[in-house]
Amino acid sequence: MAQHPIPPNDPGASQGRSSIGRKPAWLAALDLAPFRPRLLDALRGYNRERCLSDVGAGLTVGIVALPLAMAFAIASGVKPEAGLFTAIIAGFLISALGGSAVQIGGPAGAFIVIVYGIIERYGLANLLISTALAGGLMFLLGLFRLGALVRYIPVSIVIGFTNGIAVLIALSQLKDLLGLSPPRMPADFVGQIRTLWAYQDQFNPHALALGALTVLGLILWPRLAAMHRRLPMPLRDSWPVRVAARLPGAIVTLITLGMLTALLELPVATIGTRFGGVPQALPSLAWPDFTWDGVRQLFIPTVTIALLGAIESLLCARVADNMTDLPRHDPNQELMAQGVANMVTPFFGGIPATGTIARTVTNVRSGATSPVAGIVHALALLLVVLLAAPWASHVPLPVLSGVLLYVAWNMGEWHEFAKLRQFNYTYRIILLGTFFLTVVFDLTVAVEVGLVLACLFFIYRMSHLFTIEAIDLGDRSLHSGVCAWRLYGSLFFGAVGKVEQLEEQLHQDTRVVVLALDRLISLDTSGLDALVQLRRTLERRDAVLILCELNHQPLSLIQRSRQDVLFGLSNLQPTLEAALSQARRVAER
Repeated sequence: MAQHPIPPNDPGASQGRSSIGRKPAWLAALDLAPFRPRLLDALRGYNRERCLSDVGAGLTVGIVALPLAMAFAIASGVKPEAGLFTAIIAGFLISALGGSAVQIGGPAGAFIVIVYGIIERYGLANLLISTALAGGLMFLLGLFRLGALVRYIPVSIVIGFTNGIAVLIALSQLKDLLGLSPPRMPADFVGQIRTLWAYQDQFNPHALALGALTVLGLILWPRLAAMHRRLPMPLRDSWPVRVAARLPGAIVTLITLGMLTALLELPVATIGTRFGGVPQALPSLAWPDFTWDGVRQLFIPTVTIALLGAIESLLCARVADNMTDLPRHDPNQELMAQGVANMVTPFFGGIPATGTIARTVTNVRSGATSPVAGIVHALALLLVVLLAAPWASHVPLPVLSGVLLYVAWNMGEWHEFAKLRQFNYTYRIILLGTFFLTVVFDLTVAVEVGLVLACLFFIYRMSHLFTIEAIDLGDRSLHSGVCAWRLYGSLFFGAVGKVEQLEEQLHQDTRVVVLALDRLISLDTSGLDALVQLRRTLERRDAVLILCELNHQPLSLIQRSRQDVLFGLSNLQPTLEAALSQARRVAER
């Protein structure tokens, strides 16, 4: 059947065109965040110069990520290839789909304690399920534009659990650093201390020497690399010197101390002796055992992974924003990309991933201009796995422990402890409480208690900021039965007691109470209920409550709750003078 086009002047034409592509009403009401990776915008005007800069930065970050990925995986209680596969898959997806131009994703030190504890309590299969569920939760947080909520977590809590995690990472590395071989290492702080003490007779001085040399090398290498600028011009510009100067300290210590261990045949554990090496192959898709009963008990681990991943990734993105002149990151798109990465990675044997500050900073300082650098970093790691995996079996575990000790030291914000005396006691309690709870118990308890304390202290401070002051009426009132007060701050559930105390200040002959609300910035339902109760108390005493100079939010709440009718329209006045005039009329009746 022939199709006849609708004439342009036909009313149905505009209706037909407007209905095409229109979102359903329920979908538009949700106000979902659009899925638009930053890569699409970064490729506009992309040129050869930016490409070369991104490739160089990506290769540099790939070299830095190689030892860290293996070290994080081993410290988390999984095989080293799990860390490599996570850095490859999650690193690629986070860069390709994320909302930041230069952020690098992958396994992070902050997850070590969490992952080790989940494996210890629930097993590896449940870790993979929990990671995938956490990825779905992170995606939903971004989709519903909740990325900004992560910024509402107080900085004292973030510093507290970050320093606590750094202590736990350092503690977890003492086993390999001292050359101990306990059959099982507990996940809790006290259990680890007891285990280290119980197996102290296995102390290996060779392992401690390698770990100490690793830390010393990581500290000194940047200074040694900077000394190449003092060399004569022909030698300074030679490619061996330039390549050596750009090599990360972790790779230098890994290669040199690994060769030293092999040449001297030192009796220390290596990746090969403990894990059998790293497979020289691509990760294969695997579906973990999935049961509903198992999922129900993974609620807390899932929320912990999602919360920590969201916090770390958005903090990392903010750090990157402050280091570059590139457009600022989109927190919702970043969370959606993190969610996708954590939903996909577990099915290839990976562990939780998030934004990593150390690798992101390296990426920025290496000249990255777009997410292409992060994609190159993932491809570089893939080539290393395919071409050089057998060499990884010779890496001494004490050297990786030294690398993680150095990471833990740089991860902690230890100077914040020295600055505590500059802050009030509430800040100190929250920071130190979160720190000690993270170390002694776990991160979930620490964040929960920290948030509760932060909320309680905030309520306490806001309730003290709310004040009620008497207004000096002067000659404006001719009747002694008229009293007036002005409210300052926020009248909420934590401050209603001060309104209730007004009843004690009323005289027997009080006929009218005027409350000026021009300095009241907000009112909640508990505060409104306190005003209603005050009105009823006055009504029983044959007195009247008049409100005046209401700001938009308090007036809107009163009108939406239909309390304007209860108060009476004549008792809601726009100005103090109008309220006093109404008070005179009422008092003189």
